[in-house]
Amino acid sequence: MPHAAAASSTTPPTTGLAATAISKPRPINSIPLGIRRLRRPATPMDPLAALLSERPPQQLSVTELRSRIALLEDTARACCAELESRTRLDALPDEIQQVIFGQLCNALDPRSAVDYSSTSKGLREPMQRVGEGASKSLLQQLKEENAAAAALCLKLEVLSCKALREAKGDTWVNNGLSTTDLATLDKLTPVLPALERLSLVEYANLAGSEGGQLLLNGLGVGALPAVTHCALVVRTVARGWSTALAKTLDKGHAGASALAAALDRGALPRLKELYLHGAAIGDAGLVALAPAVRQRPALERLNLACNPFGDEGLAALVAPPPADVPPPQAEVLVNLKWFHLANTKITDDGCAHLASRLRSGALPALDELYLQDIPASYAARAAMHEARPGLHVHEWDWVEEEDDDDDVEQEDEEQEEDEAGEEGEEGEA
Repeated sequence: MPHAAAASSTTPPTTGLAATAISKPRPINSIPLGIRRLRRPATPMDPLAALLSERPPQQLSVTELRSRIALLEDTARACCAELESRTRLDALPDEIQQVIFGQLCNALDPRSAVDYSSTSKGLREPMQRVGEGASKSLLQQLKEENAAAAALCLKLEVLSCKALREAKGDTWVNNGLSTTDLATLDKLTPVLPALERLSLVEYANLAGSEGGQLLLNGLGVGALPAVTHCALVVRTVARGWSTALAKTLDKGHAGASALAAALDRGALPRLKELYLHGAAIGDAGLVALAPAVRQRPALERLNLACNPFGDEGLAALVAPPPADVPPPQAEVLVNLKWFHLANTKITDDGCAHLASRLRSGALPALDELYLQDIPASYAARAAMHEARPGLHVHEWDWVEEEDDDDDVEQEDEEQEEDEAGEEGEEGEA
């Protein structure tokens, strides 16, 4: 066949390298491993990645499989060592360790801080070391604070530090708290998250002015977050509620200013009831305290009885809002239902100002108002009924009731003496 011969003569067969170059490229997996390695770019590769990119385990021999397992174990150990070196707490600077330890310190429950310092020798030594300018180590300070907290629990008649830590509220009456006790209570306020009622009632000097200052100055941002009732009350045994200064907050207005500063810092954020009975708050003190109290719209009960403030302090507390305040926030103390002003220095002028504010819509939720034993006349006190119809006003002085009680007590004593005399006569007979 001439055509076939011609075709065969004109197109010689391709063999060898020429045939390989002209033919269609083969898949990479069909190329021998040696040639495949030559074609790869000469870039460094991680040994583990190279090992894993080889044949699957089913195609490995026993020796190769053991070699691969050993390499994987070495790699895992190296990764664990790297992670451990990055997360070792004792490798942190002393300043950071002290910050962590300080955050864990809790005088009512020191176990977390002690456990942290016991994790390793590298953590224990800095906590036992006395720092520059300090007289005690951090662990020693924590130990002393825990002992002081336990002593305070005994005075407050609380069973244990755990019971105080979990307490939701109690009224501590006549516990004889000293300045040191109030300083300890101040340090414990950040670790009393469950406390809802804080009531300190004393029949004498509540640790003096210094103790009151310590307790108030320590109330910082968010202190006592669950407390809704706070009372600092002083009584006397002789006559019901005391009219004398017991220095609960300090003479003058310094203590009231300290309380105002604590409220401004964000302490007692859920406060609904504030009792400052017999706290020696004068006009200057109430003027300083009024802005902070007026900014507590959730306040429902306010007791300022037996304080020496008068018309000026009352006017500052119930003053109309500034003209530049938007209408939704126009009035203050909108939830105040119970207002105790008995045994203060409020006169007819103060009562007239309060009545005027009530008529204008101030204190819209007010339901009970106490005005006993104040210099204002009964007529000025009774004007509150006209200013706010339906308002329960307690305007009659307690002195009259006390006189009646004295007469009853005297009659009871005379009756007891008569009965004792009759019994004696019967015995003689």
